[in-house]
Amino acid sequence: MSAAQSDEDLALALQASYDEENRAEKVGDIASDVSIVDEYWEFADPIPDIHELFVQFDEIFFWKKLVGCEVKWSPRMTLCAGMCYYEGYGGLCSIRLSQPLLKLRPRRDLVETLLHEMIHAYLFVTQNNKDHDGHGPEFQSHMRRINEKTGSNISIYHNFHNEVNVYRQHWWKCTGPCRNRPPLYGIIKRAVNRAPSPRDYWWARHEKNCGGSFEKIKEPDGYKDKRKRKRVERGEGEGESEKSIKQKAITGFFSKKKDEVENRSEKRSDVEDHFKSLGKGSVLGGRHNDSDKGSCSSLLRDDVQCFVACPVCKERIADDSINGHLDSCLA
Repeated sequence: MSAAQSDEDLALALQASYDEENRAEKVGDIASDVSIVDEYWEFADPIPDIHELFVQFDEIFFWKKLVGCEVKWSPRMTLCAGMCYYEGYGGLCSIRLSQPLLKLRPRRDLVETLLHEMIHAYLFVTQNNKDHDGHGPEFQSHMRRINEKTGSNISIYHNFHNEVNVYRQHWWKCTGPCRNRPPLYGIIKRAVNRAPSPRDYWWARHEKNCGGSFEKIKEPDGYKDKRKRKRVERGEGEGESEKSIKQKAITGFFSKKKDEVENRSEKRSDVEDHFKSLGKGSVLGGRHNDSDKGSCSSLLRDDVQCFVACPVCKERIADDSINGHLDSCLA
C-alpha cells in the first residue's frame, strides 16, 4: 500500500469520527432542551433503559444520594405501578416497576412512576422514612419541585385502573349478606388464584360483620386445562388432591435419597478395599508413611455437612434436618 493511500484512509476515518461526534453533540443539545416528559421522547426513545434513567434522574433531581439503591422490573406486580423496598438502615433499597402495567403505557407514565418511587427512596435514605403510603408534606414538596422543573405530573396515586382490572381474572363472591352491599357487592378480584382466607387482613372483620363464605365465580379461559396439562407433564393423575401430590413427591424423594445413600456406600466400600490392599498411604514425592498403615479413616470424612433440596418448597436443607423441615412444609 502506498503512502498516499494510507493517508487517504486515515483522513476518511478522522472525518467519519468527526461527523459522528458532531451528530452526537447535536442530539445532546436537543435532548438537553427537551423536557423529560416531552412527546419527542415517545419517538426518540420509546423503550428506555430504566437503569440509565435512574442514574440520570439521581444526578439531576436527588443530588446523587441514591447510589445505594437499585431499580428493576417486576414481572408479577399487577396491583401497583411501582414499589420501593427498604433493606435496612443505611440507604440500601430496591425500586420495582410493574412490567405488566407499564409495558404498554406511554413512556411518560414510566418516567413519572420511576420519579415517584425515587422520592420514596430519597426520603428513606436521608430521613429513614419507611412509610410506603407516606405522601405527606416532605413527599409533596419534592413532587412539586420536580413537576415545576420538568413539566411532569408526578402524583400520589396512579390511574391505571383499566390495566389493573385486565389482570384480575380470578373472581370470588361471598354467599353472605355483603353480596348485596355496595361498592364491591361481595366480589373479590385477584390476579392470582389465591382464594380469600384468614391470611387477608380484612378477614376477621368480614367474619364478624358478614360471616359468609366465598365461592369462585370466574377464572381465565382455559385455566383448568392449563393446570391439567401441567399435572400430566409432572405425571400426576386426575383428581389427586394437593396433599396426595405432595405426599407422592416426598415418597419419590426418599426413595431417590435411599438409592443415593446405597450408591455412596458402595463407592466407600470400593475405596476402603483399595487402600487396604495398598497397606500404606502415599506421600507426595514418592515416600511412604507407615503411621497410616491399613486405614483410610483420615481420607474419608464423615463430618462433612450435606444439603438436599426439599421436594415441596425447593429450599436447600441440611440432610439431618430434612424430616423436621418437611413436617413444617406439610403442616
